[in-house]
Amino acid sequence: MEGKKSAESLIIMTELVLPNDTNFFGNLMGGRLMYWMDIGAALSATKHCGAPVVTASVDNISFTNPIKLGNVVHIEAKVTRAFNTSMEVHLNVWGEDIIRQHRYKSNEAYYTFVALDPHGKPKAVPSAEAETEDEKKLFESALRRRQIRLILSEKMKPEDAAELKALFS
Repeated sequence: MEGKKSAESLIIMTELVLPNDTNFFGNLMGGRLMYWMDIGAALSATKHCGAPVVTASVDNISFTNPIKLGNVVHIEAKVTRAFNTSMEVHLNVWGEDIIRQHRYKSNEAYYTFVALDPHGKPKAVPSAEAETEDEKKLFESALRRRQIRLILSEKMKPEDAAELKALFS
């Protein structure tokens, strides 16, 4: 199976924050944003592997700035690394006050997806090829993030996490 460039999986999704999307403070609700992020990340993973995908994990969602009612949300999702049947997707989320023409970082996160065959079983995915410096950094650190996820889900023993151990040796 031939690999694909990470850039080929880029998805940019845009949403407008409406009253039904906000909390008492006029800020976009975190759950609504996570819903949109899951959609954007799934589209990116599907674009990469050309198959249906399911969310396997969500981690490291860091909220930096709230997004206000009437602002626009831009979600940028791209596959950072592919393993056997899974793919890690990195998301950057930007808010934009289009009246004042001010764009600001809201948050970022990592989602993991598993590709499925027509019978709903995990399916092999193409490798992801990093080209830019940012893509290379995300690619290199993806294995460590994967090992942390596997340890936390008790699918890997800490002593078997060679990539993590190398950081501390």
